[in-house]
Amino acid sequence: MEISYWIFVFSILLFFLVSGSSSIDNFHQPFPIVEPDPGHTKLRLSREGLEAISRITTPISAVAVIGPYRSGKSFLLNQLLSLSCDEGFGVGHMRDTKTKGIWVWGTPLEVDIDGVRTSVFYLDTEGFESVGKSNVYDDRIFALATVMSSVLIYNLPETIREADISRLSFAVELAEEFYGRVKGQDIAFEPAKLLWLIQRDFLQGKSVKEMVDEALRHVPNSDGDKNIDQVNQIRDSLAVMGDNSTAFSLPQPHLMRTKLCDLKDDDLDPMYVKKRGQLKELVASIIRPKIVQGKYLNGKEFVSFLEQILDALNKGEIPSTGSLVEVFNKGILERCLKLYSERMGKLRLPMPEQSLQDAHERSREEAMKAFEEQHFGRHHAKKSADQLDEEMKEVFKNVIMTNEYQSTRLCEALYTKCEDRMDQLQVLRLPTMAKFDAGLQQCNQSFEQECVGPSKANYEQRIMKMLGKSRSLFIKEYNQRLFNWLVAFSLVMVVVGRFIIKFILVEMAAWILFIFLETYTRMFWSAESLYYNPVWHFIVSAWETIVYSPILDLDRWAIPIACMAALGILYCRCYGRRKHGSQWLLPLYNHQKGGSNRPRSD
Repeated sequence: MEISYWIFVFSILLFFLVSGSSSIDNFHQPFPIVEPDPGHTKLRLSREGLEAISRITTPISAVAVIGPYRSGKSFLLNQLLSLSCDEGFGVGHMRDTKTKGIWVWGTPLEVDIDGVRTSVFYLDTEGFESVGKSNVYDDRIFALATVMSSVLIYNLPETIREADISRLSFAVELAEEFYGRVKGQDIAFEPAKLLWLIQRDFLQGKSVKEMVDEALRHVPNSDGDKNIDQVNQIRDSLAVMGDNSTAFSLPQPHLMRTKLCDLKDDDLDPMYVKKRGQLKELVASIIRPKIVQGKYLNGKEFVSFLEQILDALNKGEIPSTGSLVEVFNKGILERCLKLYSERMGKLRLPMPEQSLQDAHERSREEAMKAFEEQHFGRHHAKKSADQLDEEMKEVFKNVIMTNEYQSTRLCEALYTKCEDRMDQLQVLRLPTMAKFDAGLQQCNQSFEQECVGPSKANYEQRIMKMLGKSRSLFIKEYNQRLFNWLVAFSLVMVVVGRFIIKFILVEMAAWILFIFLETYTRMFWSAESLYYNPVWHFIVSAWETIVYSPILDLDRWAIPIACMAALGILYCRCYGRRKHGSQWLLPLYNHQKGGSNRPRSD
């Protein structure tokens, strides 16, 4: 018993899995693409209809029929598709509407439009003003049909009422946002062509065009009624849309309207049959492939487009053109923001604040220009433009922070490098003011040229303070170190003159320098006055000239030069005597007596 139960459960699950994954075999039937939610206020997509559309690979065009409920929309579509009521859209004569949401005929008509092979879908919409629905639901149906379709047939029985004109407020807003923009320019999005279809036997001597024009004339409003003003504004906008709309009259097919599905063409009014053929030709002449963002939409792209539109229409309490404009402009806004970010990302940071500001202005101008060239809408597009501007400002703030960080890192590195250089110059083996000043100048120039960005001003103050302190410290120790070096130098030269080169003049000069430094300066000059004495200045100038010059830096080469000199002296001492005897040296320190050459006596 338990095994049988599990087999039954498995069979049920398998059935649902198979049925859920199976594709549609017969597309020669109508499918819902949009259905009402349980509350009958918003819309949701239907998988069956989307599957019928998404399989199409050629450009798509859609013809939608809208109008009040029980106005013959489904029957009209069947007539345009040459279908009977049994195989086409469901036709109802009850008080409640037969069509719920929006339905599509699964098999499109294949036509050539300006050399482009196009698949034309026909859409049936739920009628307005039916029982148990809110006005906002009707508005969403109308708005969605207006945006989806390439041709919007406004099916009206008998006459044009004020309510019928008010219903077009969304189409008018849409036209004001988009139609004026694409006219005479590269088409980014083309609103649907509006076809007024008046089903009436007698027009009282007027053409249908005259009837529509009369309905669109201003209604006197001496009392200042806001509703009348609003409808009059719609009338004005519809008049401006004149070249994007047309009108057509269609007589009643038969007096017995409830029996229309049972009648054949021979039973219908001949005038109706003739006008029906003309209507087909008219619709075929104004059909155009659906263009969004400058390209034709195939089935999958059309479904994606439909999903975006439905999200926008369901977003607010009532559908608005502004929400649609935001959806259309979302991708464009992202591309323009990416363009701005790429331009700013190519900057070599850090850079001066004014240069960064100029780069921001150029990149912003380029991005806004691209948005102006591509965006949808005119009035509501300003919100998207403001949003783009705000997002660019946020990106720019991040760039400013990055620039400040990079500037701080660079200037800190240069400051540390200069600080290390000053520390090195403080401990020169042979102190020289010229070399210190040259290093200080080089450090200052390097910092001035390489440190850029917002942190430069702060670090300029720091480095000038640091360089000033370093120079003061160097000058303070410079004279004392130089004095000590001269004392040491005099003693070294005493040893060199006495024992190495044995040149008494060198030894004497060295002794004089030593005695002068150690006795005379201490007896007659104070430590402070010594450094301001002209003699000391002469000594300093001579020292600076010898120790450091652009050609020779003794602080760097003193040890190699001393080693080479020592080797030279050693060579002369060891090998010079063998070759030249002792004549190459001065005879001052020759201790041999004059009788050294006399022959030895026994």
